[in-house]
Parts: sequence; C-alpha cells; structure tokens
Amino acid sequence: MSITVDIRRGSFIDAFVRAEDDTEMSVIVSLYVAFSAILVVSGLAMVGMAVQAYVRTQRRSMIFVSVGFSLIAAATIATVLSAFLTGFSGVRSLLLVNSGFSSLGFIAVVYSLVIYE
Repeated sequence: MSITVDIRRGSFIDAFVRAEDDTEMSVIVSLYVAFSAILVVSGLAMVGMAVQAYVRTQRRSMIFVSVGFSLIAAATIATVLSAFLTGFSGVRSLLLVNSGFSSLGFIAVVYSLVIYE
C-alpha cells in the first residue's frame, strides 16, 4: 500500500491520505462502513437502555444519557451519509459535523453523570 501525505501547510487537517490501489480503498471504505454501523447500533442500544431505565426509575439523568448517545449516533450517521454524498470531499466539513455532534453528545452524557441522584 502506497500512501501519499501532503502537509505542505504544516497542519494535519490539511493532510490527506490516498490509497493508490482500488482494492485497498474498497477495503478501507468497507471497514469504515462496518465500524460506523457498529457505532450506530451500539449507540442506539444505549439509547434504548437509557429510555428503559428512565421509564423504570424516572431519573432525569437517563434522559441526558439517551440524548447524548442519540447525538453520538447521529454524528456517525451524518458523517457517513455526507461522506458518500460528497464523494469523501470536504473533509473539514465532515470533521466539523462529526466533532460537533459527538461533542454535544458526550457533554450530555457527562452532564447525566453530574446530575445523577
């Protein structure tokens, strides 16, 4: 596998990695989709468990766990869809969307730990 990295501007954000072999790229894309699917399924499982816990206990913190993991799953879904719709161009926008949603999700999960009764 030959990898080309362009960091002329001195920033890792400006760097890009290009696989020169189509089969290698298809393996990378397949792994990206598989790992993203695992993240979404496990995140939504956590949402389901948090909702069930809220129904049983009426603890407000479970709402924030649910919202947090929903946002984390949404970040993954939005990033994957955007990546395929744009042909993996606009990496900065993809990273911004992913980081924004994920950060808000983790903030909600942390907040749920802070307010846990």
